Amino acid sequence: MKIFLSITLIIIAMNVAAQEVNKKVHDKIHNKDILLNACSRQGLITFPEFKEMYDPLYEAYIPDAATMIELKKLIKKEHIKIILGTWCGDSKVNVPNFFKVLDALQFKEKNTEIIAVDGSKKAENGIIDGLNIINVPTFIVFDKKGNELGRIVEHPKTTLEADLLAIFKKKK
Repeated sequence: MKIFLSITLIIIAMNVAAQEVNKKVHDKIHNKDILLNACSRQGLITFPEFKEMYDPLYEAYIPDAATMIELKKLIKKEHIKIILGTWCGDSKVNVPNFFKVLDALQFKEKNTEIIAVDGSKKAENGIIDGLNIINVPTFIVFDKKGNELGRIVEHPKTTLEADLLAIFKKKK
């Protein structure tokens, strides 16, 4: 059984690794071109419709300094998945602000995974299966073992940095 599971996981990993990064497709629900599946940050922030709001919002967002100091102390080797829609207004607003927070924390880019979904909030090859994505953006924090610590769905309850702090404090 263990061998079967290991082989299955390897096949899934190979499918994900073989995926085209920053794949552009036409979304029938929104009748526009979107990004789908795994994305790089560079691919995301240069995608025309997303870039339009990204640059000014990223520049304008100022994370709360006191919250950031506290948050910085708690970050270790967590992993963050960002599930977004390049067509989605909430994604266009909150993703740039979230990246501003991550950059201020000097969060390692290799520990961040970006996945774009279509208008049905689906991606290909099962890369978001089991994540229970209902709204986007969804920011999911995982510990180094892959256990979910918490998530921010669509928009923060207070601020992105305060909501992240609440997730990291639960980890203790």
